[in-house]
Amino acid sequence: MPKVFLTGCAGFIGSHTSEMLLNKGYQVIGIDNFDPFYPRAFKEENLKVQLNHPNFTFIDGDINDYAILNALPNDIDTVVHLAAKTGVRSSIADPLGYFKANVTGTQNILGWMQKSRIKKMVFASSSSIYGNNVKVPFSESDNVEQQISPYAAAKRSAELINHVYHHLYGINIINLRFFTVFGPRQRPDLAIRKFIESISENKPVTLYGDGSSSRDYTYVGDIVQGIFNAIIYLNEHENVFEIINLGNSSPISLAEMVNVIYEVMGTEPNIQYQPMQEGDVNRTFADIEKAKRLFNYHPSTSFKEGIQNFVNWYEEQAGIAKRISG
Repeated sequence: MPKVFLTGCAGFIGSHTSEMLLNKGYQVIGIDNFDPFYPRAFKEENLKVQLNHPNFTFIDGDINDYAILNALPNDIDTVVHLAAKTGVRSSIADPLGYFKANVTGTQNILGWMQKSRIKKMVFASSSSIYGNNVKVPFSESDNVEQQISPYAAAKRSAELINHVYHHLYGINIINLRFFTVFGPRQRPDLAIRKFIESISENKPVTLYGDGSSSRDYTYVGDIVQGIFNAIIYLNEHENVFEIINLGNSSPISLAEMVNVIYEVMGTEPNIQYQPMQEGDVNRTFADIEKAKRLFNYHPSTSFKEGIQNFVNWYEEQAGIAKRISG
């Protein structure tokens, strides 16, 4: 039974990844430090299914704790490194915290892998690395030396460190640049979830900018399938170091995104506009031809279908909370 060490296992993408791997017959050792960026209860809810699975081992701890890493078994086949401090805007207020978690944390993982002779890692990078890239769609061969937030700079720094360890120690690494992932369990600070919450409470939705900015929204199920395909690729090839976009290659404007949410929720739009915030990019747009070619990545969930899934999940969670409180 293949064994995966999964960092950030209780987060939005991490919890979906751990469920997927368990369903596919993998043994998963997951770690999460329950960063207080949002309430611990959200992540504990994400782990309810996994904690009852016989092939899941959970570590409540931090990847910057050497003792935890050194106590891990040496027979791990693949590392899936998703743990990170997230959020573009928050990184402007706490750049040191972001570099400690996202750069030093990645360095610690790599050092432990080198010491333990573990040779395969899938790393969660970000489309934020592209900054306000003029050329579209964004390609892995584009120049990416003009990040506009500490979060983006930290993710790019981690990619560079990954290459050093590939070059020096032969660690095979796929860096996956995620493009605006959404779906059930999404972080409470992100736009789509905030909009759904506001609409469900009959409050106006606040948009930053004029609504023309756009994102390549990618459903979490498609992202998780991409992660799995990357794991398979790593285990079938030698001398691998790749940077690969995982997106939907179909940008949606902010205005269109909000209109779809209102349509799915059957409510008339009620929108307030505010100036665009620091660190936000104007658009993201993924060229996913490399992912298609290397490991057959084909996102299949439309934006509207993904929003419907998200709304269904959100309403189910709200119903559970209401029954508990009642």
